[in-house]
Amino acid sequence: MCDAGRIPHSPRLSPEAIGTRFSVLDADTPDGFAAWSRLWHAWPDREVFAHPAFGRLFARPGERVVGVVGEQDRATILFPLVLRPLAAEPWSRPGERRWDATSPYGYCGPFAWGPGPRDDAAFWSAYERWCAGQRIVTTFARLSLFPEQRPALPVRPEVRSPNIVRSLEGGTLAIWDDYAHAVRTNVRSAERAGVEVEIDPAGERLDAFLAVYDHTMRRRAAAPFYFFPRAFFEALVAALPGRFAFVHALAGGEVVSSELLLCSEQRVYPFLGGTRADAFPLRPNDALRHRAIAWAVSQGKRAFVLGGGLEPEDGIFRHKRAFAPRGVVPFEVACLVHDPAACRELVRDRERVATGSDSWSPRPRFFPPYRA
Repeated sequence: MCDAGRIPHSPRLSPEAIGTRFSVLDADTPDGFAAWSRLWHAWPDREVFAHPAFGRLFARPGERVVGVVGEQDRATILFPLVLRPLAAEPWSRPGERRWDATSPYGYCGPFAWGPGPRDDAAFWSAYERWCAGQRIVTTFARLSLFPEQRPALPVRPEVRSPNIVRSLEGGTLAIWDDYAHAVRTNVRSAERAGVEVEIDPAGERLDAFLAVYDHTMRRRAAAPFYFFPRAFFEALVAALPGRFAFVHALAGGEVVSSELLLCSEQRVYPFLGGTRADAFPLRPNDALRHRAIAWAVSQGKRAFVLGGGLEPEDGIFRHKRAFAPRGVVPFEVACLVHDPAACRELVRDRERVATGSDSWSPRPRFFPPYRA
């Protein structure tokens, strides 16, 4: 393992030198977590992905969760990150002391708010200097779907896939009329079959959710990453009260489809969920999604973000698009290389240890390439 240990606190850089107050908040220290939380609560949008407790859910042993902050008069940038020691990789060289940075899973920023004016270039200049001092080789950021939340980036964003955003303007009747015909047919079919949908804002049916979710991940032969343990969901429920809700579709009193929603101030994000295969003929997921959207309207939200599919135009994507036929938006990422020579060296390090049947080469478009 890396002997670099805890990422040291970085001193604030001179506002005169870079045009912004730059700081790095450590979510694993009481002071850092508290300062990050205060900043998050002062933000009108309060996106759940930017909360320090959310980032901590995705940190493995030895990793650090930080909020990189740029502040000016009436303008703020917040960049949640997980810092990963490269020494933890089985292909790393002895004595490796470098790191890389990634946003947590989801739409995690960087985020920007405030009436401004805001000097985004000064923030990125300070961030590059900090990365150099901390030996951070690359940064991968999953960006917000809403451009008004994003600062100007130092690189051109890359489109990864289309996503679906259901606008909640106009109320439930207008939304119902905007669904594809198949959705309305399926919701009515589910209702005739006796499917009932309930909102579970406290996770009281967590066991039922976990059973349906695990069944779905196994049915889809999902990657190991998606098999989150029970402790993950228990930690989310404990750390983010009021920022989540479960939605369950029941047939014969049993949960047959279930979804975890993440709730920001203005938007709701279906996050993880599934449906029992033997319940497909009942169309429970259509009924669940419709009820979740209606609930989001009742909560005064502006958008319901359904996300995308595993591949463009796959069945999952088409199912989601049927709830918002005109709601297709690009999901973009930012790929920053702070030390190109180190990045190339890490690729060679991984190639060096991959031999025989374990031969390896970078996968096109995967970033950072040495983790492909």
